[in-house]
Amino acid sequence: MIRLYHCTDARSFRPLWALEELGLDYALTMMPFPPRYRAKEFMAVNPLGTIPAMADGETFMTESAAIVQYLVTRYGPTPLAVEAEDPAYGAWLNWLHFGEATLTFPQTLVLRYRRFEPGKAEVVADDYAKWFQSRLKAVDRALASANWLCAGRFTAADISVGYALLLAEELGLHAEFTPLIAGYWSRLKARPGFQSAKAAQLREAPAGAETMAS
Repeated sequence: MIRLYHCTDARSFRPLWALEELGLDYALTMMPFPPRYRAKEFMAVNPLGTIPAMADGETFMTESAAIVQYLVTRYGPTPLAVEAEDPAYGAWLNWLHFGEATLTFPQTLVLRYRRFEPGKAEVVADDYAKWFQSRLKAVDRALASANWLCAGRFTAADISVGYALLLAEELGLHAEFTPLIAGYWSRLKARPGFQSAKAAQLREAPAGAETMAS
């Protein structure tokens, strides 16, 4: 069985959401955030101490967007994936990794210097918050003529970028969403897969566990 190590609303929400969208059986292990400090035993699972970590038989992965891509291609066929012969394949791959590399990266610095080390580098946090908003313009342009990012349907690319919007809301960066992005975020949150992923992490979280938002 697939096992996912997850912290509430951390990057590991991407594969959790994908698992729920796919309807796959999985085991969810909830961890306090950050686990490398608050759950030392996790280092035996993932020596990097990072979330997510996913085990599927002999396969072990730690990159959230890559795990989503693995799940939707390994356990397809599914509309969440775009096939290589589809004209939208390149856009799909680009958005899938844009969500992490371009959108989530600057947010991690905002998280660090506003949430975990306040007062240490507020200028850095402010600069990277502006960087995030600037990079979000690409999403706004894509939504000017479509409800989803590519292929004319909801795909794994929307899961990847959608997580960045979830994190933006956690960090208070959502106040500057354009109307198009705000509407897109509302559509994402309304999906049964998103809602069941939220319910799963709440159901499995130990009482009193530290979360990323704590």
